[in-house]
Amino acid sequence: MQGLYAIEGNLAFAPALGELTTIPRGYIIVEDGIVRDVCKRLPSGLSPEVISYGDAIITPSFCDLHLHAPQFPMLGTGMDLQLLEWLSTYTFPLEARFVDTAYAQRVYRKLARALVRRGTTRVCMFSSIHREATLVLMRELERAGITGYVGKVNMDRNGPKDVLESTEQSVEETRRFLDECGQYAHLKPLLTPRFVPSCTDALMQQLGDIAREYPDVRIQSHLSENMEEIAWVKELSPDCAQYWQVYEKFGLFKPHTLMAHCVYSDEAERAAMKRAGVWVVHCPDSNTNVASGIAPIRKMLQEGMQVAMGSDIAGGAKLSMTDVAAEAIRVSKLRWLFSDKKEDFLTVAEAFYLITTAGQAYFGAQPGFGEGEPLHAVVFDDSRFVHEPKKSLQERLERLIYLSNPSDIIAVYSEGKKAAL
Repeated sequence: MQGLYAIEGNLAFAPALGELTTIPRGYIIVEDGIVRDVCKRLPSGLSPEVISYGDAIITPSFCDLHLHAPQFPMLGTGMDLQLLEWLSTYTFPLEARFVDTAYAQRVYRKLARALVRRGTTRVCMFSSIHREATLVLMRELERAGITGYVGKVNMDRNGPKDVLESTEQSVEETRRFLDECGQYAHLKPLLTPRFVPSCTDALMQQLGDIAREYPDVRIQSHLSENMEEIAWVKELSPDCAQYWQVYEKFGLFKPHTLMAHCVYSDEAERAAMKRAGVWVVHCPDSNTNVASGIAPIRKMLQEGMQVAMGSDIAGGAKLSMTDVAAEAIRVSKLRWLFSDKKEDFLTVAEAFYLITTAGQAYFGAQPGFGEGEPLHAVVFDDSRFVHEPKKSLQERLERLIYLSNPSDIIAVYSEGKKAAL
């Protein structure tokens, strides 16, 4: 919708970690898709068209900074296995199918729609090794109104032959991918070495060369997710005392690099991430499902690290970031108990911050609804819940974090446009 208009409803956003701002029956004033003001009442002399959502709750839309697009068809599958066995049994055979771009289009169109239906409008996403399928993914995400970053996966060892490339092919296809991504207005490429066990030193070195050649291209991978994985990395890279040093050695540990999981990142590894400007992506549902562990998120936040959240489908079985937030709270309570109640658990306001404001910061957006920026928002109708005794907006938001489903979402705005649900 172009021109000047105002969206009315109960506004809720997290300006900072642990803080929650609510504006009952407030207004978001938008002009040509750009947020001009967020206010309790319409300014005097301003007469925009008002789109009223009545008693609905309006929040910033959600950010998912780690998910594997080709794993979407296997949600909820193989959850009795641990990480490495799960990858070989289920993940790699499925990802091999994405050599077929027609299959990729069917899956990715459904995934894009499912993300929007759950209020997610900003993503950082893994594809498969297949360049053509990765471009299909970007096209389907853009068509649905989703913005963010997508990576063609690099793998040249330790996998079935149909999910591996030669080192030379992986590098060549990555360069072609980077050159072809300019056709998308709201999606950018990521360099994506799957993880150290999947990439030879020769491939990692050449990806590091590409990172230096394309300094604006960001990087995503995995770090310290599983104890067996960490031991394997040590065998493969005996010259590195810690997992993170492998990425650093090849120039892949830098500002805006995303490292998913970090379940077993000790004080030294966390300090290295903070020093390098690396972001942690906490994936609590996945870490529970494939029995990896519980990441020390409270320590990371207290140490001033940059932390956001990811669904990590299909290790994570839930695509909705409200579900991910609720799981983050639950597992943090287990760490609280296991630490003899010394390591504080996450509050609802903090978890809400991690699925909204923290992710927005990765994309260069301001907290809340981002004045001067394109509108990203999700509108919840929570009328199916009983509000007696009368609930505050904070209590209603808490209930949405724990109990909402896609049927509660009645509108989603992304990049200043209303998305089709």
